[in-house]
Amino acid sequence: MYQLSINGMTHQEFLTHYWQKKPLLIKGGFTGFEDPLTAEELAGLAMEEAIESRLVTNHEGNWQAHHGPFEDFSKLTDSHSTLLVQAVDHWHPVAAELLEPFRFIPNWRIDDLMISFSTPHGGVGPHLDQYDVFIIQGQGKRRWRVGLPDANLKQFAKDKALLQVEKFEAIIDHELELGDILYIPPGCPHEGYAVENALNYSVGFRAPDQKDLISSFADHVIDEEVGKLRYSDANIEVRDSLGEITPEDKERVRMLLNSLINDESVYTHWLGTFLSQPKHDMDLAPLDDALVADLLEDEIDQKDVIHRAGGVRAMYQLVNNEILLSINGETYHIPGKYLKQIQLLTDETFFSFNEVKPALNCLEFKQTLTTLINDGLYYIEAWS
Repeated sequence: MYQLSINGMTHQEFLTHYWQKKPLLIKGGFTGFEDPLTAEELAGLAMEEAIESRLVTNHEGNWQAHHGPFEDFSKLTDSHSTLLVQAVDHWHPVAAELLEPFRFIPNWRIDDLMISFSTPHGGVGPHLDQYDVFIIQGQGKRRWRVGLPDANLKQFAKDKALLQVEKFEAIIDHELELGDILYIPPGCPHEGYAVENALNYSVGFRAPDQKDLISSFADHVIDEEVGKLRYSDANIEVRDSLGEITPEDKERVRMLLNSLINDESVYTHWLGTFLSQPKHDMDLAPLDDALVADLLEDEIDQKDVIHRAGGVRAMYQLVNNEILLSINGETYHIPGKYLKQIQLLTDETFFSFNEVKPALNCLEFKQTLTTLINDGLYYIEAWS
C-alpha cells in the first residue's frame, strides 16, 4: 500500500490551504515508489477496444492526437510522443491501489487513474483542466511548469482533439523525480515535458458543471416519469398587453421547476444515480453460477474476503431512517440501522464476509449484496 506524505501537512491542513486554491509541489510524496506497471503493459491496455487511449506527438511544433485502440505503436517515437490511457484503475488492480492514499477526498469526487508514458520532450502541451489532479512521477523525470488561474489566457486548438493555452507565468517550475507529486487545482495552466522516458500517474477528480447536472436531472425525470405537475394560473387577470410575460408568470414557472428539484425523493434518487455512474467501461466478471440470496451464508465462508472491483463507484445518502446505497448508477434502499455494513461496501476496498453477516438478517441487504456479487461489482476471494 502506498503511503502519502504531503510536505509534513495533515490532510486537513492540505485541504484548508491548498485544495482548489493553489498548486503544490510535493517532494517525495511517495517514498520508495515502485511503478505498478511497465510501459509495455500500458501499451497492451491501449490495444484494447474497451479502454480509452490517445497518442500525442509534437514533432517540430506539429501537434497531432491519435485515438486508440492501437494495433501498433509506430507513432510512439523515440522522442516527442506520449501515450495516455484513461481509467487504468478499472482494468489493473495493482495500479488501482494508487487511488487509495487520496481517499481523504470523498469517494464520489474521485474520477479515475490516467497513466501516461512519454519519450523525451513528449507531452500534451500547455493546457487547462477544469478539475483537480494529482500527478505522480514514476519511472524517469518530467519537467513541469504550473501557473495560477488567469481569465485572460487564450485557449486554442493545435489539433481538433488537443486544446492548448498560450504562454503563462509559472509559479512552479520543477523537474519531478521518482515519487514526487504535483497537485494542480482547476483552471491552473500547466505543461509537462519528459526529460527522459517517463511514466506519470494522474489521479483526477470529478467536477460536473451546471449543464451536466441539468441534463442528467432532466433525463432522470423523463426516465422515472415524474414531473407531471402542470402550469396553472387560476387567479389570472385581464392585461393591458397580451404579449408580455410578466414577472408573476416567470415566478410561477420558476416555482414549478423548483418544486421538482426540491422534491427530496426525486432529487436524492437522481443524485445518487448520477454521481455513482462510471464514465468508462469496466473489467467486470459476473458469476456464471449465480449465488442465491437465501443460501448466501452456506456458499460463502465467513473468513472469505469480499473485494470491490476496480473502478466501482459506491456511495450512500442518509434519508430519515433509510440508507440510499448507490453503486454504478443503481440505487438500493437499506434500513438505516445497517449503516456500519453499508460503510464497508462504500468506504473499504475489501472486507471479510464475517463483517457483514450481522446485516444478512435484513432481506434488502442480503438481496443487494447477492446482486452486487453476481454482477461482478464485488467479488469473493476464498479464505485459505
